[in-house]
Amino acid sequence: MSQATGALSGIRVLDLSRVLAGPSCTQLLGDLGAEIIKVERPGVGDETRTWGPPYVRDTKGQDTTESGYYLSCNRNKRSLTIDMSKPKGVELIKRLAAKCDVLIENFKVGGLAKLGLGYEHLKDVIPRLVYCSITGYGQHGPYAARPGYDMVAQGIGGLISMTGEPDRPPVKVPIAVNDVITGLYASVGILAALRHRDATGKGQHIDLGLLDVQVGWLYNQGLNYLTGGGIPQRLGTAHPNTVPYQVFPTSDGWVIVAANNDGQFKRLCETAGRPELSIDPRFAVNSERVRNRDILIEIVTDLLKARTTAFWIEALEKCNVPCSPVNNVEQVFQDPHVLFREMKIALPHAKSGKGTVDLIGCPLRLSETPVSYRLPPPVLGEHTESVLRDMGLQEAELEALKADAII
Repeated sequence: MSQATGALSGIRVLDLSRVLAGPSCTQLLGDLGAEIIKVERPGVGDETRTWGPPYVRDTKGQDTTESGYYLSCNRNKRSLTIDMSKPKGVELIKRLAAKCDVLIENFKVGGLAKLGLGYEHLKDVIPRLVYCSITGYGQHGPYAARPGYDMVAQGIGGLISMTGEPDRPPVKVPIAVNDVITGLYASVGILAALRHRDATGKGQHIDLGLLDVQVGWLYNQGLNYLTGGGIPQRLGTAHPNTVPYQVFPTSDGWVIVAANNDGQFKRLCETAGRPELSIDPRFAVNSERVRNRDILIEIVTDLLKARTTAFWIEALEKCNVPCSPVNNVEQVFQDPHVLFREMKIALPHAKSGKGTVDLIGCPLRLSETPVSYRLPPPVLGEHTESVLRDMGLQEAELEALKADAII
C-alpha cells in the first residue's frame, strides 16, 4: 500500500456499510486520501460480491467471487471480517471506532443500537467521532422502519414517474443513481462534520435517508411543480423547460441536440437549411418553443433524419450548437477524451487472471492534493490481521479472536 498523500490523509474511516450508497461514499473519501477500514461478515461479506455475473476471472478463465458491481465502489479500502453478532465482536468494533475519525453504517434503524453500537452509545465515549447513518427513510418518521432500496426511493420520490417515453410505462434509471447521490451527500456531510469537529473538538451524527435525497435532487422538475407548472410528465429524452433539447433520429442512428437558447436555435436552423424557423413567432423565443413543442419537434426530426449522425456532429460542432452521439458503454471507454482524462484505470488484483482489474476513475481533479489509487477492491478479509495489528492488538489477542471465530 502506497502512502496516502491526499487532502484527507490522516483521516481514518470505519466503514460498516455495504452495497452502494455507503461504499461509494467511502471509496470517494479513500480516493481523497482517507484510510478506509471495511468491516464485513465472516464468510459472507458485502453481498454485492456475489451480484453477478460478470465476475473477475482467474488464470483458468473461471469466475471468482469478485463481481463487477463490488469492484465499482470498493477500491482504496482494507477489508477485515468481524462477527458482530457476538459480544467480543462488538467490543472489537468499539476498539476500532475509538481509533477512527468517522464511522459510516447503513443498518436498519436501530440495528446497531441493539448491539450497543448506536450513535447514542458511542458519542460520549468517543466525542470526536463523526457518525454517519444511511437508511431508506432516515432515523425518524412514518417510514423509518422500512428497508431502503434505490428503486423504491426513485418510485416514491417521483423520479420514475418522469422517466421514459410518454406513451410507454415508467422506467427506473438503469444505474442506482439515488444510492450514488446519497453517497455524494454523505461525503459532503462527513467533510462538513470533520470541519466542525476540527474547530470544536466535537463530532456529530449525520442522518441520511434515500427518500430525502431523492426529493432533494428533484431540482427544476420539483420547482416546476411547486411554481404552478403542473405535475411533470414523461418526455423521453426531451427537456421540460427548453426546446429543442433531446435525442433525435438520424439517417443511420441517433444524435443529441441541445439548442437551449435562442442563439443556438438560430444557428441550428441555419445549419439545417431552414433559417426562417428562427424568426417564426411560434419558435423565435424559448418560451414559445416550449408551448409549441410538438410542432417544432416534428419539423426538427424530419430535418435531422435526412443526414447521418456523423454529418450532424461535424456540422453542429462547427456552428457551436451542443451535440453528441449516443454512445453505448463500450464506446464510452473507447472515447479518446474519456481515456485522456483517465476515467478508465487499472489496478493489480490477486484473483484476476490478467493480473489487473479495470475500474472507473475518480472525476475529481485537484491541483495540490490529487486523488490516488493505492489499493484494489479487497478480497474478503484480506487485511484482517494487518489492520488489527495496526490498531495495537497483540498476537495472543489475534489468536484468541480466531479461536472464538470472531475474526
